[in-house]
Order: sequence, then structure tokens, then C-alpha cells
Amino acid sequence: MPRPVPQPPRYCLSFTAAGLRPELAAVIAAIHLEEDGDWGRTKTAVLERNALQARSASSGKRLESELRQRLQGLTNPQLQLLARGTSEERSAMAWLAVLKRIQIAADLSRDVLLEKLSSLDPVLRRSDMAAFYEERERDHPELGALAPSSQQKVRSALLQMFREAGLLAGKAGKSGTLGTVQRPLLSPQVQELVASDDPALLVGFLVHGPAKPAKSMSASTAAKASPRTTAKPGPRSAAKSAAKGTSKPGAKKASPSRRKAA
Repeated sequence: MPRPVPQPPRYCLSFTAAGLRPELAAVIAAIHLEEDGDWGRTKTAVLERNALQARSASSGKRLESELRQRLQGLTNPQLQLLARGTSEERSAMAWLAVLKRIQIAADLSRDVLLEKLSSLDPVLRRSDMAAFYEERERDHPELGALAPSSQQKVRSALLQMFREAGLLAGKAGKSGTLGTVQRPLLSPQVQELVASDDPALLVGFLVHGPAKPAKSMSASTAAKASPRTTAKPGPRSAAKSAAKGTSKPGAKKASPSRRKAA
């Protein structure tokens, strides 16, 4: 019997509880570092202090849960930069957390935004997004199962995060345009932390991953791969060699001196 085709993992679509919110993500990261990297104590401290300044306990729990689950995918150096970096670095780390948890955001960045930049057509249109969602519904029926209001909420939340992360500039227009795709400015520290984690994540920042250098053969390997062949001497070269090997005739003996006249 033929093996069933493996289905891709389901998209996480519960992220609408929080936008990018880099300033709140930085608060959670700072408390997490204070709690010696214990996420359980971090959750308790955030909720008890109302560190996210939520209007109600229920909204605070939803906000904390969504942001914490994103940040749990970051490495410790990334969390430190999120807590102590500049506003641009905080936004970059918050977006990195989104890329690691919300696969649909990573797919959109790679297949739509990066493709728009690569094709020198940076204007994002509603038709671009509609084509992406229509194509993805074939492999992700959970997208089509959403109510129309939930679908609109997911799409709006993704567009808003693109803007907050610096990947999309400008407002939506009446002609069906959503903005202009742009590559965000990344500090050297952000680039290093992302590339050292996984170079493929740079695509989420609309940066092509580093190309793998071609393996070069060493001199000894190259010599073994293509050894020199010694050509056999032809008839002419053999004759020349024989001529060179023949010793030259000695100098003529001096003629006897003439007798002196008497």
C-alpha cells in the first residue's frame, strides 16, 4: 500500500491576542532574567505585578500567555538583547520570536514579501495576499475553517506586525495597495544573533541567507585527482638525447713547429 503523504504542521492562529508589542516583550524578558531563567516564576511575577498593565485580569492572562510562548523560543543572548537593547533591536528580537512560533508569518515573509523585493516590485497588493491565502488553504484547511471575521482578524494582525517590524511602510490605498515592502535595518548584533541561531531565519528579515562556499580541493588532493602523465620520448627526441650523450671529439693536436732556417 502507498504510504500516506505527510501533512504539514497546523498553523498557529491564536496569535491575534497580541501584536508584535516589543515594549511588553522586553518587560517579560527582563523579568525572566531576574527570575534566573525560570518561566514558571516569570509568569507568576508578570501577572502578580500586572507588569503588562492590562485593563483586566483575563486580558492580562491572554496577553502574557501569547507573548511568553513566543519568547520561550528565543535563546538567552537574544532575550538579553530584547531586554536591554535599543528600540530597533527590541523590535527585531520580538519579530524573531514571532518567526519562530508563528509559521504563517515566516511563510508570508519568505514567499510574498521577499519575492516582491527580489522581483523589483515592492508594492504589496491585496491580490498578493489573497493569492497566498488561497494557495495555503490547500495544505492548511484550518485557514479555510475560520469564520470570515476570524480570517480578517488574522490577516489584519499579520499586516500590523509587518509594519511594526519595519517590513512594510505606508498606509493601505484605495487602489488595492497595502504598502511598500522594505528591508529593515538590522544592527550587527542582531545579525550575529540571528545568523548564529539559524541563518535561514534571516529570510524572515527579507535577507537572503549566506551562500555556502564551494569546497576547494587542496593542492595534494588536486594532484592526486589529476596526476601528471610523463610523455614517452619520440624518435626525434630520442635521437637528440643520444646526440647529447655522445662526447665531443677532442681538440686537434698542434702542428709541429717549423724548423728554423739555417
